[in-house]
Amino acid sequence: MATLNISELEQVEKFRHLQLTLRDRWKTSELFDNSEADILIIPSVSLDQRELKKIEGFEHYEERLLFSLIRLRNPRTRLIYVTSVPLHPSIIDYYLQLLPGIPFSHARNRLLLLSTYDSSLKSLSQKILERPRLLERIHQSLRLDKSFMICYNSSRWEGELSLKLGVPLYAAAPNLQIWGTKSGSRQIFKEGGVPHPDGSEKIWNHQDLAEATVDLWERQPTLQRVVIKLNEGISGEGNALLDLRPIENLAPSKGTHAERVTAISDRFSTMRFQAKQETWENFSGRIPELGAITEAFVEGEIKRSPSVQGRITPAGEVEILSTHDQILGGPDGQIYLGCRFPADERYRLQLQQLGIQVGRKLAEKGTLERFGVDFIAVDKGNGEWDIQAIEINLRKGGTTHPFMTLKLLTNGRYDLSTGLFYSQQGRPKYYIATDNLQKERYQGLLPNDLMDVIAHHRLHFDSCTETGTVFHLMGCLSQFGKLGLTSIGDSPQQAQDIYNKVVKVLDEETRSENHDFSAFSDYSFPVVWDEYS
Repeated sequence: MATLNISELEQVEKFRHLQLTLRDRWKTSELFDNSEADILIIPSVSLDQRELKKIEGFEHYEERLLFSLIRLRNPRTRLIYVTSVPLHPSIIDYYLQLLPGIPFSHARNRLLLLSTYDSSLKSLSQKILERPRLLERIHQSLRLDKSFMICYNSSRWEGELSLKLGVPLYAAAPNLQIWGTKSGSRQIFKEGGVPHPDGSEKIWNHQDLAEATVDLWERQPTLQRVVIKLNEGISGEGNALLDLRPIENLAPSKGTHAERVTAISDRFSTMRFQAKQETWENFSGRIPELGAITEAFVEGEIKRSPSVQGRITPAGEVEILSTHDQILGGPDGQIYLGCRFPADERYRLQLQQLGIQVGRKLAEKGTLERFGVDFIAVDKGNGEWDIQAIEINLRKGGTTHPFMTLKLLTNGRYDLSTGLFYSQQGRPKYYIATDNLQKERYQGLLPNDLMDVIAHHRLHFDSCTETGTVFHLMGCLSQFGKLGLTSIGDSPQQAQDIYNKVVKVLDEETRSENHDFSAFSDYSFPVVWDEYS
């Protein structure tokens, strides 16, 4: 970890002191009781903006924390939700109408929506800090003794915002984010005794990267492929796959060390990059800025990509929240597309135990709140799975919002003994979720169009049966043809069937030859000149 100067150390101490107040406040976000709380939601994706640009529609990812609006189910909770640009009113209405037993107007009166009206590439938290009057309005809206702040990820911008507002941030401190990088993850796995692939520490130039890759190959002479990862890559978009098989004539038992280094260095430009339109020229230029690691690629005929999600409470306790089987895509199955809950019963309890080991080590470092651990699981036969930890996400990830949507809508519980989630009626619940239902034919659909489709085909979540679909990332739809959704059922097959129905309906509604609007002809629509007023 980098050495901090006196001023920075003072800021770290002030931040830590402010976070101590969370011990008395954080549970109000988890319990449906009458306790009062003001929750400030800052969904700022405060990650490297050039890496974020690899994700289509990333500017709408501030919508991924809109599940937090379901917290208004608690009648004495108030929410302040800040975004870079205003959210479409129908998106807000959609979430508020999910609340069972709470009048729409009552919930809406406890929600304050604010915006910076700034669509630039800066992080939202930075934009807020650059607007003193907006900062003051947020400050005046909060009851400071009952407030805490929730974010997508914690960076220096969120830390500064927390200190300026005097509101504790329920997240790992910015100076601890190192443990959520690729190299930091590997260190935690090593210290926690968690199995993980062989690889390197953080490297800052491509010459040393070639040397480290050859060292790895010489430790594992049968290695076929290597993954090169930018240290702060996102959703697998910062990964590249290096195939060693074309230079097997230089394998450790044949060529010299120097020959291997030269050959590897030459082959970097031929790597298969997981992000679209990525090039070695751009990738190599990021290494001195972000750092990189080299890591053995886990081979296997039957291979899964499960994950475990946990939480470290302000009291230092480690809790397991969920397990998932991730749905991956991209050239080599390294890009996160979605997930299924829960993970396969053959290894979900083992995932939980490994998650606890990681969580305890993170707690020792002083981290707080959400963490996710991604794994590779290879079927060895006879019911045995080899599980290797790949990386830690010290932030809210792609599995956070579907699980929290389920939890907040049903007020159910996760059972650690089975790895299942049960509703209050005692029914186990399952879901399939994605951030990446994306088709060119969906482009041009407005949020209101989606609402029409949801209503007409009854795709919405039914609070009586606690099944159906909850949509998110609706702001991505018109420009990118991209949508997120969580389809919840009472069995894995029912969840899949509900998901399939949504896709089928959207495909039918967006057929190029489909110009029949008769389904909505029985309704009269009032003229609204300014729906943003």
